Amino acid sequence: QVQLVESGGGLVQPGGSLRLTCAASEISFTPYTMSWYRQAPEKPRELVALITSLRDTHYADSVKGRFTISRDGAGTTVYLQMNSLKPEDTAVYYCNVLFPTAAKTYWGQGTQVTVSS
Repeated sequence: QVQLVESGGGLVQPGGSLRLTCAASEISFTPYTMSWYRQAPEKPRELVALITSLRDTHYADSVKGRFTISRDGAGTTVYLQMNSLKPEDTAVYYCNVLFPTAAKTYWGQGTQVTVSS
């Protein structure tokens, strides 16, 4: 059982920045993908960004050029640097790890990001 712990959320003014961190208790299999999703009230959960074990990245169109996903050398911690934040970025942000060959996926508990003046 992989545990994911997110941190770094909070309240920030429009145009501000936050960095989210997700620490995994272990990485059990390779290849794997670590992702950030978000869910705003009354909206479905959506993919924000992902990074693979080969460090390939993908971003939602709505965050391209503003958010950057990265991970540490061990691959157990993933970061989401969020710049130029907008009110529409307000959501609970969830970390996810997917092990496709093992057909296993795990979620963190979520961290609230609120962008408001």
